[in-house]
Amino acid sequence: MSMINKEIGEFSAQAYVNNSFKTISKADVLGKWSVFFFYPADFTFICPTELEDLANKYADFKAAGCEIYSVSADTHFVHKAWHDASERIQKIEYPMLADPTHTLARDFDVLIEATGLAERGSFIINPEGKIVSYEINAGNVGRNADELFRKLQACQFVYEHGDEVCPAKWQPGAATLKPSLDLVGQL
Repeated sequence: MSMINKEIGEFSAQAYVNNSFKTISKADVLGKWSVFFFYPADFTFICPTELEDLANKYADFKAAGCEIYSVSADTHFVHKAWHDASERIQKIEYPMLADPTHTLARDFDVLIEATGLAERGSFIINPEGKIVSYEINAGNVGRNADELFRKLQACQFVYEHGDEVCPAKWQPGAATLKPSLDLVGQL
């Protein structure tokens, strides 16, 4: 079942951000663009490479009016310990959400019940709190922050220009498509 246009559920989660703990809720997400970036666990192998890649691109996401929330089943205390111990994770300025009760992982349908860990899921949320793009990767395949950012820009463009669509590999400033009225319902 597709999650496109699903409104995210109510939540309240502890986060580690800017060397402190903070509560993040759905109210913090509404009214702006967001990326929820699920990963299996702190202190693992692929996860720090992905989170560092995202940290290196964070200024671009912020300039585009988008907040990033990384999410794992770890507690906010474990996020802090990982941040303190890893040079890669020390680069992170975006909130690292704790989901030990799996509330978020279940809502986004990325929970691996057998392990209590999350799949590698990337979700772009519009200002209305609805999922407009998502991708789930196998646990052994890392993601690309540049491509996620490109998708964010395409989603933002379509949100602002509802009568236009973005073709493959679209970049800001490139040509878009205007589907004919008889094809719109078939998109």
